[in-house]
Amino acid sequence: QLQLAEFEGGSVQAGGSLRLSCAVSGFTSGYSSSGYCMGWFREAPGKEREGVAGIYGGRSYYADPVKGRFTISQDTAKKTLYLEMNNLTPEDSAKYYCAAAAPLCSGPSSWHEYNYWGQGVQVTVSS
Repeated sequence: QLQLAEFEGGSVQAGGSLRLSCAVSGFTSGYSSSGYCMGWFREAPGKEREGVAGIYGGRSYYADPVKGRFTISQDTAKKTLYLEMNNLTPEDSAKYYCAAAAPLCSGPSSWHEYNYWGQGVQVTVSS
């Protein structure tokens, strides 16, 4: 059973940066970049949860609203997934969730396959 725990959310002014982290545990075969998709989603009040970024087998994918501003990465030794967010805007304000698609994944943007979730962290960007 995978367990995901996000931390390091927070508040920032528009144009600022934040880094989200997600501690991952419970992989039976060890945390690695192969076999599982790892990703970040966000959900703003009144909106549906949307995929933001995913990573799988060394490939990463970004949703159009964050392309060029957000970077997803992972440290397999630390079993941690990261989301570096730059040039933030108020439209990026949402609760951000770390997620995994396991045991199989078609690709990092196969949002419907993500089946493990963290509890979420709030990101607030003020204008």
